[in-house]
Amino acid sequence: MTAEKMQWLQIAFQLKGSVVTAIYKRVLACGIFGVFISLLYHFKLPVSQPILESVIPSIVLGLLLVFRTNTAYERFWEGRKIWGSIVNDVRNLARQIWVSIDEINPEDRDKKIRILRLVVAFAVATKLHLRGERVNKELEELMSISKYLTLKTMNNPPLEIAFWIGDYLQLQYNRNCINSYQLIAIQELLNSLVDSLGACERILKTPIPLAYAIHLKQLLLLYCLLLPFQLVHNLGWWTGAIVGLISFTLFGIEAIGLEIENPFGYDANDLPLDTICNTMKRNIEDLISLTPSVHVYTGKEIRNRESEVGNG
Repeated sequence: MTAEKMQWLQIAFQLKGSVVTAIYKRVLACGIFGVFISLLYHFKLPVSQPILESVIPSIVLGLLLVFRTNTAYERFWEGRKIWGSIVNDVRNLARQIWVSIDEINPEDRDKKIRILRLVVAFAVATKLHLRGERVNKELEELMSISKYLTLKTMNNPPLEIAFWIGDYLQLQYNRNCINSYQLIAIQELLNSLVDSLGACERILKTPIPLAYAIHLKQLLLLYCLLLPFQLVHNLGWWTGAIVGLISFTLFGIEAIGLEIENPFGYDANDLPLDTICNTMKRNIEDLISLTPSVHVYTGKEIRNRESEVGNG
């Protein structure tokens, strides 16, 4: 219990991942303004105006903030579900390719390994694409130099990688290494990856409507500036501190919505895309280390490993 309490306190006062650094200037400005109003009230100036409380009802502002935060969290959670689907589709697609496609010459296994790494490259390229970053060495290690140089000229690198994977699958079908049912099943997984790419782009390129964002900021600012006039009669010199506390709460809620509405960046509250992609890389490398019981080229003949094991 003591350890849990200490952890709770550590989280409560943790700056990394919080919005304190983003809002402290506004909070200080509101607090200082509250102190200034207290000073005017101290010199008997008519600054106490409780009637201003009815200008912006707190319940209206609260509902606007809740809607803003809920909308941002929906975008964050949808992004997480999409990347969960990408992880599953990458694993399933790699597994299907590794197990289902027969090897009929010495180069086939190497080609399969290169395609499996291209499957991971799709996820990595999607991450970079969503972050607005150029193709870099993280992709270079997952493909041939010719493909890497081609990818650097593309406007949508993940789509180009999906094309290469689809082209490989069609070639294997033409070589009778997979049947039509297998081709359809694997192509559906590839289509699902492209659909996930489009869903992420929809989140990225559809921000909160500008008019709503502007109006909410205007109401927040107006509400916090009117607060000292409402509170100074009852609070006196405490007005600045209380106004700062209330503004910290309101600006913090608004900043959280702004922080999580685009979940694909590098902020502490964004999705851990680097970790997710590294996990997929490890999964695929583990898969490559396994030997499937399919037709395997032995140098002079094709032998069915599964039947060989059965005979043994």
